[in-house]
Amino acid sequence: MDRKIIATAAVLGMTSVILGAFGAHALKDLLEADKIITFETGVRYQMYHAILMLFVGASNILSAKAKKTIYYLCLIGVFSFSGSIYLLATDSLNSINFRAIGFVTPIGGLLLIVGWAVLFFDILRKRDNSL
Repeated sequence: MDRKIIATAAVLGMTSVILGAFGAHALKDLLEADKIITFETGVRYQMYHAILMLFVGASNILSAKAKKTIYYLCLIGVFSFSGSIYLLATDSLNSINFRAIGFVTPIGGLLLIVGWAVLFFDILRKRDNSL
């Protein structure tokens, strides 16, 4: 599972850099400044959670159950939160109205928060004080 988590983290990190560059260069003349800022928020949170997943995959202080839970919460959370932000920010570039999926963004954010909470509570549960 650790290898899968780290590989996923690498893909999320890599695509975060690609999307960040795309937003900064290709979209700068196509979108309003507030939409670029919104797009960058999605990129930033994707990168934050790629780094979290690197830590989780490389960590030996978390339980296997916590790692698996954090992995899925972050993966679904990033796709829901950042993915919906990418679509909403670029809504004006196509004929599809993505406003209907706006409810997905806070659900994805909640999943990301719960992932951090699982990390926190799993570390608290450890009886070993050698952290």
